[in-house]
Amino acid sequence: MVSALLPRCCMKIAIPALAADMARRMMDTRHVTASDDSSGCRQPWQKRILCWFSDFAGKSALVIGSASAFVVATLSVIIWAATGPLFHYSDSWQLVVNTGTTLVTFLAVFLIQHSQNRDGKAIQLKLDELIRSTESARNMLIDLENCTDEEMEQLQKEFARRRKSDAISSSAQ
Repeated sequence: MVSALLPRCCMKIAIPALAADMARRMMDTRHVTASDDSSGCRQPWQKRILCWFSDFAGKSALVIGSASAFVVATLSVIIWAATGPLFHYSDSWQLVVNTGTTLVTFLAVFLIQHSQNRDGKAIQLKLDELIRSTESARNMLIDLENCTDEEMEQLQKEFARRRKSDAISSSAQ
């Protein structure tokens, strides 16, 4: 029951006991019942597709960002440039590299953006947990990423005032 709150792709990553503990804490803090589905009532096949895409995007981001991928891309460009004289620098020769780079870039943008969104969400959740567990922290800062721009600007001004007053008080000592 508790493990049903976490997607299967998350269960592969986490230690089962840790995953169960995380799910228990989620139930305690959100009052989630076993019938609730925090993923927007997705069907099982939709969860499988989402988990598959998340796994694929994460692995793709690692591969695309590796030194090996850079070497392969550089070699591809060198080979393409070297074949220019064979094809008399024709329009078709140029079209091959233009089409290839456009398609790779187009698809890579979505894969990398998904991975960054996931990483950003994980960081925000970790920060929210740290704020929640620290007694002197203000719990109003939890879930700050969902505040309006005006609310964030007001907090930024407050922190700037505090930073200035802390600098003045520390220089006076």
